[in-house]
Amino acid sequence: MTDKPRTFPLTLDSLAGKPVRPGGGQSLAQSRIATPQTATQNAAQNAARGGAPYHAATLPIAPSRAQAIANERAQPAVLSPPRQNPLVSEAVRRAMVARIAKQGVKDQVVLDAMQAVPRHLFMDEALASQAYIDASLPIGHHQTISQPYIVARMIEVMRQGGNLQRVLEIGTGCGYQATVLSLVAKEVYSIERIRPLHELAKANLRPLRVSNLRLQYGDGMLGLPQAAPFDGIILAAAGLEVPQALLEQLAPGGRLVAPVGAKLQHLQLITRVGKMEWTSQTLEDCHFVPLRPGTI
Repeated sequence: MTDKPRTFPLTLDSLAGKPVRPGGGQSLAQSRIATPQTATQNAAQNAARGGAPYHAATLPIAPSRAQAIANERAQPAVLSPPRQNPLVSEAVRRAMVARIAKQGVKDQVVLDAMQAVPRHLFMDEALASQAYIDASLPIGHHQTISQPYIVARMIEVMRQGGNLQRVLEIGTGCGYQATVLSLVAKEVYSIERIRPLHELAKANLRPLRVSNLRLQYGDGMLGLPQAAPFDGIILAAAGLEVPQALLEQLAPGGRLVAPVGAKLQHLQLITRVGKMEWTSQTLEDCHFVPLRPGTI
């Protein structure tokens, strides 16, 4: 593998105010495992249908950095209202996490976060019984909730065992991956370009009271310069290349994980190694919905 600097090709709503930084450059490596993807209806609907009320609860996860972060923030973690369906039980979620570990995800912080977040609350109740299978599922507007393995894998690669302060997600979808990220990073910002999905994610997250997560409606290809720089950026949609604006919003040493390609896609890890230099590593095969500009 060679490291050869080169420039990657390439306002949004308000938030915090920090300057953006310039940049360009890359190098490669390769492996494989096929997977599907991107960022579905929710707990609010359950309440509207007369489902069980929500109660603040401590997440049932093993003592770990994920739990420590949640405790530090003194926030109630993800709510888990009781449901009778055995296919959405904690035991089924534990089995999902065990399967992800068997597939090669080793980061215990990430595994604990996957165990903590009830995936079935982020999708239509008609699909809830399929919530813990290893597949992406539709959430409307030609988008999907990502496959559990790929969510864990991308977060693990972005984290690389380090502590994440500020993270940006491109493609909020139903809000599931953003919620997992909220347990492994101190601050999470997530952008969605499809207004109904942005509203869906807000509705899904409202009863969960995740205090370190900020949702933004806007063009994800522009990133969020007002809140940059980011220790990590994760994309839940595939472009032919990673937008330059996102590369420039990485902090020095920051890592970006994105699916890249059209019909044939692969995960790409990009690390900012200097003011005007990035390195790139190709990981496994994957399949995501396309990354598109603008808002709808």
